[in-house]
Amino acid sequence: MSESLTLAINTLAPTFDLTDIFGRRINLKNYRGKRVMVGFFRHAGCPFCNIRIHRLQKKHAAFKALGLEMIFFFESEEKVLKNHEFHVDVNPIPLISDPDKIWYQKYGIESSGVKSAVSHVTSFFQTVVEAKMKGLPVHMMEGNESIKTIPAEFLIDDKGMVRKVHYARSLTDRMKLETISKFAETGNV
Repeated sequence: MSESLTLAINTLAPTFDLTDIFGRRINLKNYRGKRVMVGFFRHAGCPFCNIRIHRLQKKHAAFKALGLEMIFFFESEEKVLKNHEFHVDVNPIPLISDPDKIWYQKYGIESSGVKSAVSHVTSFFQTVVEAKMKGLPVHMMEGNESIKTIPAEFLIDDKGMVRKVHYARSLTDRMKLETISKFAETGNV
């Protein structure tokens, strides 16, 4: 995707009104008054993404106590996400299936074969081992999932404004947990 499609800080986040894989209506406008982290991940079998979700899931209660909600998007179909108890256990965090990548486009999520290839060459094996040791799913892509999808994370304030964007430079590059914690606690980045 071109750089012009990326979200800018201090702009209103694109609002969505969708149903998550648990059958709940998730409308970003209903999160006004709360701080939100929105994460866009690759496919359900991606070890890089599943390790990240595992780490965020461990912080969920602490973040929520500070007033931060999390919403996760996957490019996988709902049935694929529901195939592994790990994704089902993400609940109560909303997990939204977007196989047509409509919201990936609206949030400017990058597609890069080069970044994906470099990440796979430099860190795929050790990431798979870590994921397997934690009991996290690792499997091939299905349907419209793409090996080129590059994750991104966004911090959105209580008025719906984007306060921090993190478009990953590699599949292991994610927003620092300290940054998310600070935003959860203070609303500042």
